[in-house]
Order: sequence, then C-alpha cells, then structure tokens
Amino acid sequence: MRTAVITLCGGRLPHLRNQLRGIELGTLRPDIHVVVALGDPAVTAALADHPAHVVEFDCAAPLPLAAARNLGAKAALAAGAELLVFLDVDCVPGPDLLARYRELAASGEQALWCGPVTYLPPPPPGGYDLERLAARRAPHPVRPDPGPGAVLRDGDHDLFWSLSFALTACTWRAVGGFHPGYRGYGGEDTDFGAKAAATGVPLHWAGGADAYHQHHPVSDPPIEHLADILANAARFHSRWGRWPMTGWLQAFADAGLAEYDPARDTWTRVRLELAGTD
Repeated sequence: MRTAVITLCGGRLPHLRNQLRGIELGTLRPDIHVVVALGDPAVTAALADHPAHVVEFDCAAPLPLAAARNLGAKAALAAGAELLVFLDVDCVPGPDLLARYRELAASGEQALWCGPVTYLPPPPPGGYDLERLAARRAPHPVRPDPGPGAVLRDGDHDLFWSLSFALTACTWRAVGGFHPGYRGYGGEDTDFGAKAAATGVPLHWAGGADAYHQHHPVSDPPIEHLADILANAARFHSRWGRWPMTGWLQAFADAGLAEYDPARDTWTRVRLELAGTD
C-alpha cells in the first residue's frame, strides 16, 4: 500500500527536522512525504536536499490550515498514494506509527484511524532523545488510549484531531476533505469529524500508532486566537446547527472576552474600553 505522510509547516523548522528524524527511525518509511510550506520559503530551502515533496502555498495569517491539508492530500494522491497519514509538524512519529496505520488500513475498512498522542515536556538542553521517546509515553488524557496492538472502535467523532491520523485514498474521497472555509485556529477538525460521521465513516483509535508532540508555549484558553475561534465556531454552527469548542467559548465568556446571546444563538466578541480614553 503506497503510503504518504502529509505535514504542514510554517516556521517550526526545528520541530520539522525532529519529525524527519523520527520518520527515518521508523520500522516503515513512507513512499511519499508531502510538506506544505505555508507562506514560508525557508521550509523549501531547508528541504532542498531532502526527498520530501514540498508544495508551496502562498498564504498569510490567519493560516488556511484546512485548505492546506487538502492541497497536501491532492499532491500525495497525484503521486499515487493509497494511504494518507497526516502528521502535525510538532509530532514526531513513534517507530511503529506508519507500520501500524498501514496494517490497519490494509483491512480495507473505510475508517478514520487515530493514534494516541503524547504531549512532551520542554526538551532538555541537548534536545529530545528521539530514540527513547517511548519512555515518556503518556497519551493525552481526554483521548482514548487502546494500548499497543488494540483498537477502540466507533469512537466519538467530536474527539477527532488532525495531529495524527490516517485514512485510505478511498476514504478521503468519500469524506471529501477538510472544509476550506476555516482559517486560523480551531474548528476544522471538528468539522471534518462531523463530515465523516455524516458520511457513515467511523472513527477508530489505533493503539500502537503513537506520536509525540514536541513542546511549545500555549495559553489556556488560547486568547491570541480569540477572533479565529469565534469566526470558525460561527462557521461550524451555520453548517451543523450546534456550537463547537464550547469549553473555550465558555472560558472566553468567563474572562469577559466574549458573550453568548441566547435569543439570537450567537457568540460575539466583547469590545473592551481602554481606561482613561474619551
């Protein structure tokens, strides 16, 4: 089964280099590695001597991540990929990730296959020891962890995330890719999960397909992405009739940054007045 890894990258070149090293350490190498460079010529330059296929996507913030994943999939399919494995640029694949995804996809079942992801602490001074990441294995607690060799079938599509997942070319075409209307942070993964559910494509959690998410600073709630999240939540609501990311929306409300109008069923940003201004 001709296998492609698809990665988006804008900045984060050190994280991308670790991912490439993780791929080299794997028990199975991809036949194709598509890297979509998000308005960042440094990505193309950094991969000049690497066999990865770089697709340049001229874009600006807020980044069109959904459209970029579709572009990466299009390039992989054009190169003959039968299995698409999406890896976030922050994710280093465990040594068995690709082999495990291919083993499960070879069953012929039309499904989304999602592996466990461990969020790593900040790296030590010498960087992560990529050959010993399994010793740090502690999958994200709000996602299932079936354990090596096991599969948890028929998972909640609302828990789908694009950090690490695989699907056959046939399944990708059935779901129809990511909705390109989402830009910036939030919403596109939940929409893709909803599309899969509506299409009748189940989500299965793939034990043994481990990935390790490299540390970077985050805020909780992600206030710097407030505008993106409100816009993408509204887009999701218009498509599916319900609100996604309710935890973040409520946290923004608790912080006085957003408010919900039950009469109009809308979330809006609160415009804060600066003290001392007329």
